[in-house]
Amino acid sequence: MKLNCSQLRSVVANLVMVSLCAVGGTSPAKADLHWPPTRKINLRIRLIALAESDPRSSFFATQEVFVAAQQLTENESRLLKLVYSFLPYQPRLSEVGLDYSLVHEIHAVRDPDCDETLAAMTTDQRDRAHVDLKYSLDSPALNVQRRHSPLPCYSTTPEDYSRAVHETIGPETEF
Repeated sequence: MKLNCSQLRSVVANLVMVSLCAVGGTSPAKADLHWPPTRKINLRIRLIALAESDPRSSFFATQEVFVAAQQLTENESRLLKLVYSFLPYQPRLSEVGLDYSLVHEIHAVRDPDCDETLAAMTTDQRDRAHVDLKYSLDSPALNVQRRHSPLPCYSTTPEDYSRAVHETIGPETEF
């Protein structure tokens, strides 16, 4: 079988490419991540109040925003903002248990971009009107004027919801 000049060049070029790939193609590609990896943490929370609830969408994710108490120890807790995003076929967290005696175990991602004060959460940003919170059964009332620091915000979904456990309510806590 005879090869003409152009076919010979093509074969030689292919052999050179294969040999270069075989010799130099063994090192892995290096890349730097430009954002930190999302880290889910375990939280034990009691829902105090529903601050915002979007109408359920037929196509997109919907959100509920809660003020919750994170249990740090048996006698210590802190307030936080919880954003719960769910799809049309998934239940609302407010339907599962808007009851202060329930301790919800969830996995959530800390989102400092949505930190917000209680005063901001209870004010409609369009017309600056006061918005009432929908309180859980037996939850302590929140003192909106007393709280000036932003609440740490956490985001979660139904996939990250573990379970709700009935636990007795300890001594009355004022937030």
